[in-house]
Amino acid sequence: MNVLAFDTCFGACSAAVLRRAGTQAPRLTCRFELRESGHAEALLPMIRAVMNESRTAFADLDRIAVTVGPGTFTGTRTAIAAARGLALAARVPAVGASSLAVMAAGAERRLGREELSGDLAVAVDVRRGEVYVQLFRRPGLAPRTAPLRLTYRAAAGLGGAGPLLLAGSGAEKVATEATALGRRILVRLPELQPDAADLAGMAPDLEPGSEPVRPLYLREPDVTLPAPAPADDQPMRNR
Repeated sequence: MNVLAFDTCFGACSAAVLRRAGTQAPRLTCRFELRESGHAEALLPMIRAVMNESRTAFADLDRIAVTVGPGTFTGTRTAIAAARGLALAARVPAVGASSLAVMAAGAERRLGREELSGDLAVAVDVRRGEVYVQLFRRPGLAPRTAPLRLTYRAAAGLGGAGPLLLAGSGAEKVATEATALGRRILVRLPELQPDAADLAGMAPDLEPGSEPVRPLYLREPDVTLPAPAPADDQPMRNR
């Protein structure tokens, strides 16, 4: 199975092509760049680069994989729109994965063979004293919760009182609260971002849905909508 995967959910932009042919070892071509803004401008050139480097044509693809959120609104929309458009043009299915699940896979890759069992909490700081968080059981990364938006303290209490492995930009703040609750912190990976290389590895196990991939939002946009104009038959104050 040949897969194109990409992510623009948080503070990075990445793209990867994974080629698997018969009994041959999988071949991964990937690009990753830390980026706080400009994801829309960077994504398509990055996709072209990994497609060219891997000598893969869109006709060779079997699947396109994308992170569907949670993430920034602009970043999430950028990736979803690209996935829908490319999947339609290439006539292949698009599949989506939670950005937090992709980060969990990245944490597992970083930890490698370390014999650390316990709960892995992937926590991304969204300010206002809150994180996007999802809890996984290690080893194996079985999800223990859905993606959630919680306060630092609530995230620190997920899963009970056992030891925690923490990853993501919210790791340090959740660790502070978890320590205050008496929990032991085994690992902290605060620099971790979603990486399309990890998503590409997950993609063959993701089942395409009957509907197009859709964004996963855990909060409303930071936009104040104007009040509706009064109807003609309703008096306005201070007219």
